[in-house]
Amino acid sequence: MPDLKTTVLIIEDELPIRRFIKAAVSNQGIKLIEAPTAQEGLALAASHNPEIILLDLGLPDMDGLEVIRRLREWNKVSIIVLSARGKEKDKVLALDAGADDYLTKPFGVGELMARIRVSLRHARIVPSADEPEFTIGDLRIDLAKRQVFMGKQEIHLTPIEYKVLAMLVHHAGKVVTQRQLLLEIWGEAREEQTHYLRIYIHQLRQKLEDNPARPRYLITEAGVGYRLRTEE
Repeated sequence: MPDLKTTVLIIEDELPIRRFIKAAVSNQGIKLIEAPTAQEGLALAASHNPEIILLDLGLPDMDGLEVIRRLREWNKVSIIVLSARGKEKDKVLALDAGADDYLTKPFGVGELMARIRVSLRHARIVPSADEPEFTIGDLRIDLAKRQVFMGKQEIHLTPIEYKVLAMLVHHAGKVVTQRQLLLEIWGEAREEQTHYLRIYIHQLRQKLEDNPARPRYLITEAGVGYRLRTEE
């Protein structure tokens, strides 16, 4: 359960949706603040410094993608998109713009709260300069020493395999789009060549997963990208 200091901002013009979410989080130790427009939402994000922003893309005064871009100019807050736009292309655009997660309307209370919990955990789990280590199950990644272990056994990764894994670690729990990974690791020349990425994800699963066909750690978000799980 989120702690009592958790503040969530919802930027959503539909009052029934805001009421639904308010009822969903009212007993979860969350302070909910509401904005029916993008401009009000941006102002509240600056004045209240929320831990999470729930953002509708179809706002009356500004497209939600532009809201994400403006927030990312100065704020690293976790952004969960709530949208009726359910196509893979729309998800990729939002995630590439800087969103952390994407929920397609209609959604249930359980799924919403699960996404909020993941966002809060991510802020606490991602390794910092003082804690350069990530662990889930038998998998341990020491970013300072650039070493990867399954249990007590060190796993040898190629330089590219390690770069892919390290980027997923830095965004653990979040979806990282194929484009983001390709740009970061190969640059613009390989931006559209997703087969490179599939090859290295396959190789990582062969080395890190007990059953590569049913991965525990490296999860595919179909048509969008990949997510490194933060809990089993």
